[in-house]
Amino acid sequence: MTDALPDDPQLLAETAARQMHGRDRASHHLGIALEEVRPGYARMTMEIVEWMLQGHDMCHGGMLFALADTAMAFASNSHNVPHVALNANVDFLRPALLGDRLVAEASEGNRTRRTGMYDVSVTNQRGERVCHFRGRTYGSGGSVIRPA
Repeated sequence: MTDALPDDPQLLAETAARQMHGRDRASHHLGIALEEVRPGYARMTMEIVEWMLQGHDMCHGGMLFALADTAMAFASNSHNVPHVALNANVDFLRPALLGDRLVAEASEGNRTRRTGMYDVSVTNQRGERVCHFRGRTYGSGGSVIRPA
């Protein structure tokens, strides 16, 4: 017997995000925190720490990509249908530096039965855009929310 799923789309998004975040070992290791989730939307934060810096004393681009990709993951899974990245690209606009607190906001641009398209804006604590990420996802079916 499975637990009943919430009828309210916001409660469904929050429940799916809470469960998914609990299982997301990579985002915990990177210090990525879930700040807000709504159907088709997620806001995540991450602070740049020393081990994230590359040889020019700037945040490694892979860390920025990981933050944006994680925000897309939570936005795309907010409908309780498992979605995984299908394609993504990122434009790096300015460096992120040691101590910067980054905010990634992912918004659903389009969603069909099997795919989704998401734009993610990553900004620093001064509101300056650090990078822009656009990704597509593929729905694999099933449920993000697992029975207790």
